[in-house]
Amino acid sequence: MKNLWAPWRQEYILSEKKGCIFCHAVEADNGDDDKNLIVYRGEECFLILNKFPYNYGHVMISPNKHKCDVDELDDREMLEIMRLIGRTKAALREYLKPEGFNIGANVGKAAGAGAQHLHFHVVPRWVGDTNFMPVISETKVISEHLSELLAGLKKFF
Repeated sequence: MKNLWAPWRQEYILSEKKGCIFCHAVEADNGDDDKNLIVYRGEECFLILNKFPYNYGHVMISPNKHKCDVDELDDREMLEIMRLIGRTKAALREYLKPEGFNIGANVGKAAGAGAQHLHFHVVPRWVGDTNFMPVISETKVISEHLSELLAGLKKFF
């Protein structure tokens, strides 16, 4: 068995949660999209950077409406989310040149969902991207500031 070490996420885990981060972001004025790390707003869903990423380039896709499970999505939401997952993967492939992806959702607290607002993770991966830094020194190497990643990805949407 292998373990995924992500100690840099502890800041988020221990932080006080004030409402739903996804609802707060999508309900904010469009002028605050950069502040809220929103890359793209669709009719039914939006794409947002993960402020506490598992890996560089980690993004999330969420329905605009607060829904907690896949079976709550209507056909329009489901279709737009799946299309945006594909579009996001293509943008990340072009921009960051990853060698693979983790794509999925954690539904429910027992499954590891930190937020109950349904969201899908798209995480770019490279061979060897888990090395000694996070394991030995509890340090994750992020090669670009989130604001630069945000600006770079917005060009694809």
